[in-house]
Amino acid sequence: MDAFSVALQAVWNDSGYVVFTAGNLIMIIVGIILLYMAIGKGFEPLLLTPIAFGCILANIPRTGFETDPGVMQVILFGIHHEVFPPLIFLGVGAMTDFGPLIANPKTLLLGAAAQAGVFVALIGAMLLGFTVKEAGAIGIIGGADGPTAIYLAIKLAPQLLGAIAVAAYSYMSLVPLIQPPIMLMFTSEKERQVVMEQLRPVSKFEKLVFPVAVAILVSLLLPPVTALMGMLMLGNLFRESGVTDRLSDTAQNALINIVTIFLAVGTGLTMKAESFLTYETILIIVLGLIAFAAGTVFGVLFGKIMYIATGGKVNPLIGSAGVSAVPMAARVSQVVGQKANPSNFLLMHAMGPNVAGVIGTAVAAGTMLAMLK
Repeated sequence: MDAFSVALQAVWNDSGYVVFTAGNLIMIIVGIILLYMAIGKGFEPLLLTPIAFGCILANIPRTGFETDPGVMQVILFGIHHEVFPPLIFLGVGAMTDFGPLIANPKTLLLGAAAQAGVFVALIGAMLLGFTVKEAGAIGIIGGADGPTAIYLAIKLAPQLLGAIAVAAYSYMSLVPLIQPPIMLMFTSEKERQVVMEQLRPVSKFEKLVFPVAVAILVSLLLPPVTALMGMLMLGNLFRESGVTDRLSDTAQNALINIVTIFLAVGTGLTMKAESFLTYETILIIVLGLIAFAAGTVFGVLFGKIMYIATGGKVNPLIGSAGVSAVPMAARVSQVVGQKANPSNFLLMHAMGPNVAGVIGTAVAAGTMLAMLK
């Protein structure tokens, strides 16, 4: 054998093709399907595109991502040591207007009601044989909050991180498809046509007090969730203070975009064939859908209770926004409401339970950490 053949054989022996498995091929196809959903169908492209590409890269053998120093190891470190979710929350807080929730505090109850889906999935997961910790991590998918789902999965069931993250972000991207049929099923035409009164103006003082008070009260009650809640409220304080515009702009633009890339790619890197292609993954995907649907149902049903209690002044559709997924779920409430009544403008009303859902999901995660860790 000449020198060229020897060199060629050496290259082949060191290549990924030698140890490439059918599982790797399946996961690369899964990554390509997710890319199609993101780019071709427009389902949450800012998240699904890097997740899908990370999934493809994770299933290339012999990359050394987890063992060799480099950017991929840094990204995986940020995933496994809870660096990225709080930073995402900093940006979310800077982009979020808590005014609708402050103007109508009763909508906090809608955000709380929608968290029932979390506990429905938790119970279902336990009945299917998952441990209590695994069930808690799976249940949080019902909150439709990707960073919180990742945060809790890392702490309670890191071996399920890939499946939980993909389920959470997939259902977030499918909000416009999943929620409307449920909303129509559980509301009447008359209820969907309700036009709600304009919200009262919220003072700057109220907007400054709110993030500080919530950060202190929730963190004291649930210390394990202080990183998430603290960064969410710090970002909002940047937004509302009026003296930190540069920090607010950085948090809601450059920083959150950079961290989103790292978080999503890192999530995809956890989708290795040996850990993802399991029976448990299928169960998690199904349980995640049940959790998300149940959260929507409970939110709408509590909206119906508020509709009755207020004499028809609350449109039950805004209850569906309690599942978090800011601001997509609020937009879905607006779209469905306007189809029933073209003069209906529910967006700002739905933002109340929507941002309450973010807080509620974080509180649910903190409760599980306090009880299960």
